[in-house]
Amino acid sequence: MPVITFDHISKNYTGTGVIEEFDAVIPDKEFLVLLGPSGCGKSTMLRMIAGLTDISSGSLLFDDQLVNDYSPKKRNIAFVFQSYALYPHMSVRANIAFPLIMDRFKRWWHIPIVGGIAKRSLAKRPEIADKVNEVAETLELTDYLERRPKALSGGQRQRVAVARALVREPSLYLLDEPLSNLDAKLRTQMRAEISALHERVQKSFIYVTHDQVEAMTMGTRIIVLNEGVVQQYGTPKEIYDRPANTFVARFIGSPPMNLFSVKLTGAVASIDGAMLSGTESAAQALGRSDVSNVLLGVRAEKIQVDTESDDPASIPAVVALVEHLGAETIVGFKLGAETNTNTVGVSTYRDLHYARIPGDAKFSHGQACGVTLDLAGLSWFDADTGIRIEQA
Repeated sequence: MPVITFDHISKNYTGTGVIEEFDAVIPDKEFLVLLGPSGCGKSTMLRMIAGLTDISSGSLLFDDQLVNDYSPKKRNIAFVFQSYALYPHMSVRANIAFPLIMDRFKRWWHIPIVGGIAKRSLAKRPEIADKVNEVAETLELTDYLERRPKALSGGQRQRVAVARALVREPSLYLLDEPLSNLDAKLRTQMRAEISALHERVQKSFIYVTHDQVEAMTMGTRIIVLNEGVVQQYGTPKEIYDRPANTFVARFIGSPPMNLFSVKLTGAVASIDGAMLSGTESAAQALGRSDVSNVLLGVRAEKIQVDTESDDPASIPAVVALVEHLGAETIVGFKLGAETNTNTVGVSTYRDLHYARIPGDAKFSHGQACGVTLDLAGLSWFDADTGIRIEQA
């Protein structure tokens, strides 16, 4: 069960950078999530760890052992593919047992009839049959062992793919967007099952997804990527509370972090003319720095929207979107008392900020309101570079 070290790792295809050089150390028994939008290099990074894609430069180490040139088998990993990659002509039992049988593969098994007999004989050996039954019971597949994959639902096929990985008892599990083909209910169920599996086997998992809900609920550590560049590496809480830049701030969270343009005048910070009390020391420090354009990041749950407030610190706005979600309501608003919200299409959501209000709050489209910010734990960003500005 290795500690994984990325030492100046990068990947290039014919001179084009796919993964820019980065460093990270992943402790043993972690659930690491590689998170980012489609095409950002997540799956490429996973395949580099597996040995399915060559590393262009840098060193990949398992417990201080250089593995750049190791085959996937020698790395002792199990890989769960997005497409499940089950053998359609084999039963569930045979699919699960296949890795154990291939570990005992002999060259003469290439002879068609002889090989088939030998594989069936191996599958009946107690050390293999018992292991298959044990894993099938763990993942609730016992009733489906004699079925073919085409007779299974998507969630059942996913469990078979996980069982096939689990049966070998590898030191490292790699999962490439395994839940992307499932409906919302099954994804929620499988998230819980995979998290419980991680707790049970006490081994390292590396999981690729573009779904930040999966990342935040399953991962113990997250690497956020964008266009082949590692944007941030940390725990889910660190990434949510202290995003390294505006990309991470907007990518993590549903709805994403609000970014307000701030005007600095001496020790006064204001948004759309409304002064922000409690930010005087930060405003003074920023005013003395080289940063000229500043963004203030505030999570949706730290914003209050009121249609009857006379608070001088309240920022004038207009409600542009209301989404009732039962236990909470998402209110989208645009700053400015005279803002036009009668646009349609993509422009409706442009420059929109969001508040998460507990309960079934009553707001209507186009309604004037006042917005109050809870500035505890706020984030400051350089508007030109997008990089987080740390406050002393």
